[in-house]
Parts: sequence; C-alpha cells; structure tokens
Amino acid sequence: MVIEQTNLSTINNKVAKNKIDNKLTKIRIRHAISGTIKRGIDIVAGITGCLLLVPITLFVVISNTIYKENGSIFFTQERIGKKGKVFKMYKFRTMVVGAEDILKKHIEEKTEIGKEYLEHKKIKNDPRITKVGKFLRATSLDEFPQFINVMKGQMSLVGPRPYLPREKEDMGEYYDYIIQMKPGVTGPWQVAGRNNLEFEDRLELDKEYCVRRGNRRDVRILLKTIAKVVKKEGAI
Repeated sequence: MVIEQTNLSTINNKVAKNKIDNKLTKIRIRHAISGTIKRGIDIVAGITGCLLLVPITLFVVISNTIYKENGSIFFTQERIGKKGKVFKMYKFRTMVVGAEDILKKHIEEKTEIGKEYLEHKKIKNDPRITKVGKFLRATSLDEFPQFINVMKGQMSLVGPRPYLPREKEDMGEYYDYIIQMKPGVTGPWQVAGRNNLEFEDRLELDKEYCVRRGNRRDVRILLKTIAKVVKKEGAI
C-alpha cells in the first residue's frame, strides 16, 4: 500500500511538472513571437524615422543659424540599455554647450536647481534649454535621432525609459525588471504625462510595462503618443 501511494505521488508530481514545463514553453514561444513582431515594427519605424530625420535636421540647422546657437546639432549621452549594457543615445541638442558641466556645478554648489534635480531627476524650468530647444522639446522633434538607435538595435519604438547610468543606484529593485527590455523612443511614462511624474512613478510604470509586455499594448501606447505629440502635451 505504501509503495502504491509512493508511486501515485511520483506520478502526480511528474504530471504537475509537465504542466508547468508546458506552460513555461508556451510563454517562451509567445514572447519569441511577440519579440519578432516587435523587432519587425522597429525596423519599419526606424527606416521611416531616419528618412524623416533628413528634413528635420535641415530645419534644425537653419533654426540654429537664425538664433545663433553654437555647437553641434546632435547630442549624445550614455544610457542604460537591455541587460544593463550602456550605449550612446542620440538626440537633437536642446541645451547650451556644456549643459552637463553646468548641472554638475549646480549639484556641487547645492543650488536650488541642483537640489531640484537630485530630488526629482529633472528641472521644471531648466535655464540651460535654448530657444530652438524649447520648440524641439514641445513638439518632441528632439527625440527623432533616436530612430538611429532603433535601427542599430539599441532601442525599440516602445519600451521603458532610457535611464542614465548615474540613476542606476536610485532605480533600486526596479533596475532588474527594466533592463529585461530595450528602452523605447516612447513608452508608458510618456503617455502618462512624463513632465508631471516623479522618478519613482516612472520606475513603477516601466516595471509594470516590462512585466505585462505585449504588441497590443505597444500599439495603444503609440496611438496615445501620437495624440499627445499633436496636442503638445507631456513635453519635457
């Protein structure tokens, strides 16, 4: 009798294990298919975005010349990518030359601007933003060079926010969730009102996105992003 019960228990354990294995296999297959579709969309969007980047770049060059804004039109900055790999993200320069050094000085001197950045990881009325930069940010045109990162496979059209390496420590337990995916040109933080969100709110949104990823959700985020860009809502 003991032997029969032992055998029955072993069989039940094997059945339960097979069910779990089958479920995990289905999840892996679903994620693989979803990932393939996502990359296909990224390639199409990347090509389209890079083509549109040509006339937009010409516009920025002319605008900078008119307003006598010196320095490079493009700005590169290190960001945290998938699996924690750091990459250089491209944007149109919207700040004065040496903006990072200016921020560092504010932090070291513990000015109000420095304190605001350390607390919120953003500056509401940033004095470093140029006249052309204000327009680029209001229209989200400053983000267009990121389509180069999408084409290179460093970013996705939709994904978590591309965080700065210096923000890693402040990300805490959220870090392990967020680096499971490529950062996005847009994402849940953008459609939720990025300018009004605190740092931890952004982290929570990104964690939730990484856990509940899916192509349908990406489409919804893209449609909401387009609506916000048209209305000029949520610009940094």
